[in-house]
Amino acid sequence: MREEVDEGLLAALGRYPQLEAPRTSRIPGGLIHQTWHVEDGARGYVLQRLNPIFSPDVHENIEAVTSRLAERGLETPRLCRTRDGALFAELGQPSERFRLMTAVQGRTLDSCPSPAHAASAGSLVGRFHGSLDDLEHDFAPLGFVFHDTDRHFEQLDLAIEKHRDHPMHGDVVGLARRFHELRASWMSLEGAPHRVVHLDLKFNNVLLSDSGEARCLIDLDTLSRAPLWLELGDAWRSWCNRRPEHEPEAELDAEIFEASAAAWREAVDFELGRAEIESLAHGIERLALELAVRFAADVLEESYFGWSPDLFESAAAQNLSRARGQLSLHEQALETRGARLRFLRG
Repeated sequence: MREEVDEGLLAALGRYPQLEAPRTSRIPGGLIHQTWHVEDGARGYVLQRLNPIFSPDVHENIEAVTSRLAERGLETPRLCRTRDGALFAELGQPSERFRLMTAVQGRTLDSCPSPAHAASAGSLVGRFHGSLDDLEHDFAPLGFVFHDTDRHFEQLDLAIEKHRDHPMHGDVVGLARRFHELRASWMSLEGAPHRVVHLDLKFNNVLLSDSGEARCLIDLDTLSRAPLWLELGDAWRSWCNRRPEHEPEAELDAEIFEASAAAWREAVDFELGRAEIESLAHGIERLALELAVRFAADVLEESYFGWSPDLFESAAAQNLSRARGQLSLHEQALETRGARLRFLRG
């Protein structure tokens, strides 16, 4: 059967003067954008059809950050400009917005396999933060609310009221009660300075060489200014959990935390105040609880678009397991906060 021609893809390719005889192959996976590898002679690129949830203005953020990283000698993908000089190709409607970026050779892994990988990734992130610390750029909003704990709690409470007849309503109510109890004990971290951050440092957003060395960060739509506890909390939530995210029990790996934290501290070349360092110890637990709240709301809303029918009978069942897994990670982070704080203080 002949494969259907993607007219939007062909039109987007024609917008870029760099491309003379491009050959495309779809890169599978990815829950946000559709992605293709593009070969044109000896040159390689990545082309993406962009999800309209992101504001097109995020490309100004990407251009500012990647320009600085390149100036400072860090490897990074770069945006390619269209024939009219734009940072992305708009084909008439938000669902047909494309961007072309230079390709950096490497591979990604969904989980961090060892402390050595964690140290390499931590060092890269430290150099990334250090290179951008004095960047003067007014970051454009992403186009949607991201990492807003108050909003996620509100959405969970609304979902509980809205879906009283859901078969898993009682399970979610029990989780929500526990979530509210845990959050009530949080101390304020509002004094932590905002720095230039990636804001979505899942381990699969670290591009690795064949030998496992961290080469660069990818998926740059979320570049922003935010506290480091939020940035690294989300990274460590992803990197340090030895269990898959869909499992109901987590396993917090102290060796991976220590390897990545030590390498990050060594690579960062700006001064960290005591309060900022201490705030980092709270990051894993806060981001794990925030994600547990999101997953619990998704149980009732049936909204998770990455449902794995080979593992779970429904999206709700998968989200319930994911919510319990992040709660488990949060509780382990609470138990180990003292040890992690002592390590961060050095």
